Amino acid sequence: MAKKQRKKNPRTTPSKPTSGRNRGKGGHPGGRLTSQVRPATLGTWIAGARPQTLALAVAAVVVGTGAASLDLNRWYDHWARAVLALIVALALQIGVNYANDYSDGVRGTDKNRVGPARLVGSGRAKPRTVLTVALVFFGIAAVAGAILIWRSGEWWLFAVGVACFAAGWFYTGGRHPYGYYALGEVAVFVFFGVVPVAGTMYTQVQTVNIEGWLGGVAVGAFAAAVLVVNNLRDREQDAISRKRTLSVLLGDRGSRALYTVLLLLPLVFLAFYGIFYPLAWFVYFDALLVLPAILIVLLAKTAPEFVTALKVTLLAALVYGLGLGASLVFWGAGSIVG
Repeated sequence: MAKKQRKKNPRTTPSKPTSGRNRGKGGHPGGRLTSQVRPATLGTWIAGARPQTLALAVAAVVVGTGAASLDLNRWYDHWARAVLALIVALALQIGVNYANDYSDGVRGTDKNRVGPARLVGSGRAKPRTVLTVALVFFGIAAVAGAILIWRSGEWWLFAVGVACFAAGWFYTGGRHPYGYYALGEVAVFVFFGVVPVAGTMYTQVQTVNIEGWLGGVAVGAFAAAVLVVNNLRDREQDAISRKRTLSVLLGDRGSRALYTVLLLLPLVFLAFYGIFYPLAWFVYFDALLVLPAILIVLLAKTAPEFVTALKVTLLAALVYGLGLGASLVFWGAGSIVG
């Protein structure tokens, strides 16, 4: 009788283990697909690559090529190197996006996410699959980068390439990801702004002029601003997940102020370009995107508003990069013809 009573008593009945199908790899969410979650489709995978962020890669390569055109004998020289640089930048950006999806997903950071759902965090794709796709794009970037270095003959650039891959992976990967210690904006500024612009130029003409360095800082400022508005949106959720981004440390007002400074800095640099390259003055039309983006961030209260600001910021970066790069290319071509 005693045994029978203990079975009926819910307080003494041991809890039933949770099915492994509802848990992720290592107990983290998103490890295995459940019957309630639809598998990722092609559209989901494309969204997971975050194609809108590719604007930064395009802007960096165009500005770097534009700066290089000022030192070329013919404006169309080394176009193949520019294409290779673009492949490296695009593939690396996509690889980093998938790697971040994987790392944040297996850590469980994305379970508190308020932005667009991630592949691993939502459980729509297995972590191993997302990691494999990330490595494929890293591989594409590595192959294109190796060819680019071979064509330029600057073998020491392999060290720069390794640093870029390491920065992309350890942003959210590894035991101590630097993105969790308020260093994300610094790394993005360097490796998605200064390095790709200067690297694109250097592989074409084996030098970096002042136009290239300032262009790298400008594109880096846009890249850092993108991360700031992204982290500002997720600031409270990141704090819960113990992800100490710069926005978590600076707080709401500090983050909004930093974003404003970062977006205005590229416009300040345009004054220098305008003095020597008159067509660069037309790039000030980018203020029609920059100023509304700043206004949205200063007044935003909801996640959708920050998402809108993020998209406008990326568009502003693309317009700035294309405009500035084109103004330099046309000036270089005109000087050669003249």
